[in-house]
Amino acid sequence: MTFFKKNVLYLIVIALVAVVFLFPSVQTKLKELFLPVAAIESAVTLQDEDYDVQLKGINVPSTNLKNLKGNKLVFLNFWGTWCAPCREEWPTIQNLYEARKDKIDFVLIAMQDKEEDVVKFMKEKGYTAPVYIAQSPVSKNILPKSFPTTFLLDKNGRILLKEDASKDWNSKSVNDFIDNVTQ
Repeated sequence: MTFFKKNVLYLIVIALVAVVFLFPSVQTKLKELFLPVAAIESAVTLQDEDYDVQLKGINVPSTNLKNLKGNKLVFLNFWGTWCAPCREEWPTIQNLYEARKDKIDFVLIAMQDKEEDVVKFMKEKGYTAPVYIAQSPVSKNILPKSFPTTFLLDKNGRILLKEDASKDWNSKSVNDFIDNVTQ
């Protein structure tokens, strides 16, 4: 019993280290929390051909994604009206859009959707963030495997953030991150 009393601190530290190594999700969260710069520096950079996606505007003029490279950060979101998590995160995207449209180009691409369903959804909800439908193939480097999928790209096409799930896009942590990368 005296062994445990003398070494309780060491045992706690060993248990915490074991948790970090046994549960990769804990390790990932700690890296994101304490080493965000390292994650950005090792990020993937999209090439010009990845940006070559012809976009039909639903509530904005049609364009090509490559026209947005080099100007501002790009918030690139793949979603669908049929996707419950996509619909769940939409209010936070709209709020972020209203607050940050001067610093970020928003590109929300409706996937596997009919144009009339997208128009109806946008009108019913009163959303104004720029929505498109891809008219040409999307590069495998950004083609989502799940919905929603969101990328935050810097001016040079470097992926600063990728989220493969619904997220609160108007949270303090997201806004702080945007402030840090736009300074």
